[in-house]
Amino acid sequence: MTKTKVSMSQALGKGYNRFFHAKNFYRAVKGSRGSKKSKTTALCYIHDILKYEWANLLVVRRYSYTNKQSTYTDFKWAANKLNVYDKFKFNESMPEITVKATGQKILFRGLDNEFKITSITVDVGILCWAWFEEAYQIENQAKFETVVESIRGAYDSPDFYKQITVTFNPWSENHWLKAAFFDEETRYKNVFADTTTFRDNEFLDEADRVRYFDLYSTNPRRARVVCDGNWGVVEGLVFDNYEVVDFDPIRKIKEIGLTVHGMDFGFTNDPTTLPSSIFDKEKNELWIYDELYEVGMLTQDIYDAIAERNLLKAEITADNQPITIADLQSKGVRRIHRARKGADSIKAGVSFMQGLKIYIHPSCEKTIEEFSSYSYKQDKKTGKWLNDPEDKNNHIIDAIRYSLETYSIQDKRNINDRLNAFKAILG
Repeated sequence: MTKTKVSMSQALGKGYNRFFHAKNFYRAVKGSRGSKKSKTTALCYIHDILKYEWANLLVVRRYSYTNKQSTYTDFKWAANKLNVYDKFKFNESMPEITVKATGQKILFRGLDNEFKITSITVDVGILCWAWFEEAYQIENQAKFETVVESIRGAYDSPDFYKQITVTFNPWSENHWLKAAFFDEETRYKNVFADTTTFRDNEFLDEADRVRYFDLYSTNPRRARVVCDGNWGVVEGLVFDNYEVVDFDPIRKIKEIGLTVHGMDFGFTNDPTTLPSSIFDKEKNELWIYDELYEVGMLTQDIYDAIAERNLLKAEITADNQPITIADLQSKGVRRIHRARKGADSIKAGVSFMQGLKIYIHPSCEKTIEEFSSYSYKQDKKTGKWLNDPEDKNNHIIDAIRYSLETYSIQDKRNINDRLNAFKAILG
């Protein structure tokens, strides 16, 4: 690396010196948005794999297809940043990265099937490092530990070490990552754990900084996670009846049969969302299996996203934007229609959802994020939680509420009918 004449301290910037030098078996960093934890991890591994000729790295995300546009791209960026791009062979199709001089590998895998990872072998050296990126998406500790067990063996070198790196945004204090890496009483042995924020990223532009600082006044609860890298607090959350579960959507649709789809429109700051769920009316269960969450979408973009999901003929209950709905209908989304809304529709819809058991597929990361942060309003004087959800962190939740509107209205009618019948009995 000295031949490249690139200073690692300058490349890394501030906030990550201890992370770079840590040789603990576990190295965990929870961070805010924009805290450069992913880019920094890629820089460190590009440096280290050239320094240690015995090392090979396994990069893991919850789903394999997400690696190509995230971690793999980060490594290409890091190699350019350190002026060593020509020392690597980049295989786009795998994806896979090879050190040309030695044959060392950077391998990319997903936890789609964690048991397939355990049999991975390398031709040169030893598979001694693993990086779990966006580890919050890993729904249980067992999946994680299955892969960790594949980082085994020894190598005859005085500087040899094995290491597991974990990076993530900390959306809920109930997540297993907190107990595994940050709680003194329960965490693994030999852990380096740290928290970083956007303040550690001197490479952010001013517009990004302003956006983060604005969040402290517009949404302080969310700012604690997004800006400060703190654990999302369970207190005051609207939903405690959800669970992140890996399930087969196709099999579940065949089993239950009823799918519901909702849409919330946005553009510049707010996203356009389209969550899809399977609704089991008999068991009062909702299985959320797909999501769209994107800003800056024009009507044609929305149409393309609907077509890509094979939902052109599906019933979609959408936010009340007549022009957008009419445009989509004219393009061929025939069964999209506006939500009825009305007085107390938010409370009624939320109440209906609270009566369900909700399962969220781990691929729906924005849905998980919203359910982990959608909270009630809080009285500023007394600190008491009010029975009124905040209109924040709810773009997917609103769309789900629209998709269930027919059933929640029917449920309300049934309740009223029972109340009226009971009053008649009382005379």
